[in-house]
Amino acid sequence: MRSLNTHPATRAASAPHHLQQRRLARENQAFCRTLARLAVRSLYQELVLYPKPGLVSLVDNGSHADMTAATFLRSLFSLRHYFAWIAQAGLEGAPFHSLQRLAISAEERMLRATGGVNTHRGAIFALGLLCAAMAYCRGRKMPLQPATVRATLLIQWGDALARHSGATVATVATEAPSHGQRVAMEHAVGGAREEGALGFPAVFEVALPQLQQTLAQGRSWHEAKIDALFALMAHISDTNVYHRGGADGATLVRSRSAAFLAAGGTACAEWETRALACHRLFVAHRLSPGGAADLLAAACLMHQASQLDSRSPP
Repeated sequence: MRSLNTHPATRAASAPHHLQQRRLARENQAFCRTLARLAVRSLYQELVLYPKPGLVSLVDNGSHADMTAATFLRSLFSLRHYFAWIAQAGLEGAPFHSLQRLAISAEERMLRATGGVNTHRGAIFALGLLCAAMAYCRGRKMPLQPATVRATLLIQWGDALARHSGATVATVATEAPSHGQRVAMEHAVGGAREEGALGFPAVFEVALPQLQQTLAQGRSWHEAKIDALFALMAHISDTNVYHRGGADGATLVRSRSAAFLAAGGTACAEWETRALACHRLFVAHRLSPGGAADLLAAACLMHQASQLDSRSPP
């Protein structure tokens, strides 16, 4: 119980600190909401990107007969609060199992919104963890720069992420595996879990540098996203592609994506024609690099959130 005889000078000295703490809490909550808006915006920016080989866009459904752009928009709407909640949990230094519960609940809301169609399972995992790591940094006045955010992710939750990645086989023994888990076992390739356990190397070492390189060369944000997507498709072992096309399909995706980049990417005058030809080829083979799409959205989030330090527009 607080003493009623607290000296007036003591009360005067403590009041500013109390008000400062309340102001800081409000600012942190506002930051979490800002991160959530950036996460949803990043997913929307991935959705509207075109030409985007094999993937759903506002122009067509790519290789998919079970989903449209409207499906993705319903999914996005269902996730708008999740990113703020997981950012707040990260700000508070919550353990991994708390973040995981939030992600599982978000996935359940997504599936209800889409009628059971998996539109954003990988994005829930990747962008959610990045939101948590960035909010953790913000709460401790650490810069929102990629190297700092990645180190925070690994230091704060790396051990749990490694256990989560290694739990794939054990999970299969008790419940039906996801397509990604089955592919990871059958083809000995890493999926979203391994990517997370390693601190998202495809985001920080592939997509982000490509985004920054294209922008530094004076090309547009749209072109930067195209180059980053092709860089991801050329680099990662996408379990979505393996699920639909097996090892041959994965080889086709990587080789055609690497050829697009070798020709100059969006610096090539004919880049749109090349990207459209790749899109038609992937659709003909029913290939859909959804893992690359999720990681592109994660890279867009990281790039744009890092601008919050300087308050300059992305």
